[in-house]
Amino acid sequence: MPIAKNLTEIKSQLPAHVTLVAVSKTKPVADLMEAYHAGQRIFGENYVQELVEKHEALPKDIQWHFIGHLQSRKVKQLAPFVSLIHGVDSFKLLQEINKQAANNNRIIDCLLQIHIADEETKFGLDEEELNDIVTSDDIKILENIRIVGLMGMATFTENQNQIEKEFNHLKTIFDKLRTQNSELKTLSMGMSGDFPLAISCGSTMVRIGSSIFGSR
Repeated sequence: MPIAKNLTEIKSQLPAHVTLVAVSKTKPVADLMEAYHAGQRIFGENYVQELVEKHEALPKDIQWHFIGHLQSRKVKQLAPFVSLIHGVDSFKLLQEINKQAANNNRIIDCLLQIHIADEETKFGLDEEELNDIVTSDDIKILENIRIVGLMGMATFTENQNQIEKEFNHLKTIFDKLRTQNSELKTLSMGMSGDFPLAISCGSTMVRIGSSIFGSR
């Protein structure tokens, strides 16, 4: 599998301000090492146990992003080392991340996940829930987390107009939020099938798996 070649090709398409997360779930350590030797340092995983095992096996200068749906009871396993948690979709989860980060003397960066897709199966906050979280007094006491941006997943469809509409909707929410909080730098949207469109809509972070490692 020409992982290094795939990485080079994808990176050549990314503007300087866009961060590439190599989505390596279910892929063997050897594949990740191939990407590592090709210069990739940011990897995204969907399953807590798999992420913990890979973190133990791989070089320590890797930044690990958790991009799956995270259950509160599993935060403890990631808290010692995770760089960024993408899919935070409740205040309860933020509280647990804050608690476990404090236990590890860390501040953990988080992205709030917004539900933009036309599918019930996708997780995420609606605008009202997002607003409740970011404006609540309770969030001010969570000193061991840092909300650095938003993430979202578009509908799984061939309809580019619909995907574009959803990405633009997320960008609008992000821009509105940034007027209240200039700390927000990251807008994580776009995957193997739609990342060029996501970037044109304002994405600053793309999550790419199959185009790097081949399909699962």
